[in-house]
Formats: sequence, C-alpha cells, structure tokens
Amino acid sequence: MTTPSDHTTPSDSSARPGQVADAKTTAVLITGTSSGIGRAAALRLARRSDLTVYATARRTESIADLAAAGARVLALDVTDEASMAAAVQEVEAAHGFVGALVNNAGYGAYGTVEETDLDAVRRQFETNVFGLARMAQLVLPGMRRAGRGRIVNVGSMGGRLVFPVGGYYHASKYAVEALTDALRFEAAPFGVRVSLVEPGLIRTEFATTAAGNLAGQAAPSGPYAALNQAADQQMAQGYRSPLMSARPEAVARVIDHAVTNSRPRTRYVVTPAAKVLVHTRRLIGGRAFDAILRTQFRAA
Repeated sequence: MTTPSDHTTPSDSSARPGQVADAKTTAVLITGTSSGIGRAAALRLARRSDLTVYATARRTESIADLAAAGARVLALDVTDEASMAAAVQEVEAAHGFVGALVNNAGYGAYGTVEETDLDAVRRQFETNVFGLARMAQLVLPGMRRAGRGRIVNVGSMGGRLVFPVGGYYHASKYAVEALTDALRFEAAPFGVRVSLVEPGLIRTEFATTAAGNLAGQAAPSGPYAALNQAADQQMAQGYRSPLMSARPEAVARVIDHAVTNSRPRTRYVVTPAAKVLVHTRRLIGGRAFDAILRTQFRAA
C-alpha cells in the first residue's frame, strides 16, 4: 500500500550534509542514457562530487558528450548478455561493486492487441522487462557482499492504468511494478534499497517512437483504424501540453533523490497529471474509467 508521501516529487536541491548514506564515492550505473530521462539523469548525477556516474548506451558515440559533463561512458545493450555482464564487471573492477543501478532503458511499442506483431512485443519485453531484471541479477551479488546498494527502476504511470492501443507497453510496465515490489522486499535484508519511478508524459523522443510504431503496426483501413487515429491524436496532444507533460529533468530530480537520499521512497509518481490519473483510476474503478476513455478516444 502506498501513502500520499510516496507520490510527492521532491524539490530541486543540491547535495546537503547527511543526504548521502555512503561516506565514500558511490558508483552509479545508468542504462539508456542516449536521450530523454537517462541523459537528464546522467547529467544531473554527474554534477555531484560524491558519485561516479557510468552513462551507458548501445552506441557510445551517442553519449560521448556525457564524458565532457563528468560521466564515464560504457557500451551496454540490455538485450545482450555479454554486454550487460561486461559493463557490470568494469564498474565492479573499479569500485568493488555497483553502488546504485538505475534501470532506465525502455521504449514504447504501441498497437492494438489484435494487430500488433508478437515478435515486436517480445522485443519490447526483452528491453523493458528482461533487460531490467537481468541487470538487477548482475549487480545484486556485489551489493549483497558490500551490505548496501540502490536499485532504481524507471517504470511508468502506465504500470498503474491502461490506455487503449497501448496494452503491450502497459503490460511491460505492470511487470516492472511486480518485479520491483518483489525485489524491494527480497533485497532489503541485505541493505539494498529498491525504488520505482513512475513518470507520466515526459517530453522526450519516446512520443515520436511510439507514434511511429503505432503507424507501422496499424492497418490504414482495418477495423481499428479510427481508434488508432484517435490514439495518435491524443498522444500528440498530451505530449505537447505543458499541463499534461513535463521535461525529463523532472524525472532526473526524483532519480537523484532515490539514489542519494538516506530514506528513498518506494514509489515516485512524476508530474501532477500522472498523480491525478493514477489516483482517479484507483478510486473510480474500471467501468467509470472506461467511460472517461470513451470520451477521449472517439474517432476523429
């Protein structure tokens, strides 16, 4: 059960005395830093003198500028076992263990349940779910030996409610919810704190990727053509709206809190709109929420 304090976004602040639980420099490994939330988190955390940040991406040339910002750059593909193991081993060789893992890599593959190619669904789960789980498996032995550590999983408000034409993406984020809840309990006796970050709409390349994926999956004259068009319009409007969306720096701020605060929260819901939607869905139930969606996803 969550409490209102679990969903309060911390205010922006620099490091304060006593904020970091560990006295020595902590190694932070962040997945998916080539753009958006991951890049913003790497830039923010790299400014801290008490952290050594490892920024990662499949292609290191896409994050070369993060080195100039103070981060160390590593190649890491969360769908490749050798790549994941090598990245963790490199951090452990330099620091003994990974002090904090930020599981950020992920993307949205959109389409109706009937029309979406299941191979595309499997690829999405490899990144959003299995890559996240495997990274946790790889860093946990070192954290247990050290008796401390942090794992921050970047999920989504989409792990707490579902919009049409996004069932498979939402399913991946619901899976992240379940894994994080289990891991938080399992790892606690070893001094490992686990937090879940649940962003709402964040103005990154995610929206463009999702819209392009929807266009590729949908049949232009198929039975769901009107719904797909309405979903595309809703997505575009939501990401453009300053009331519905936020910049990636808002998520980076709560990742900073989850990594460095001596008492990290179990969940961080990011953006006011996301908090309203999550609590509305919980309070009104499925039928009433469906009724709201019908007003929003009408055919153009």
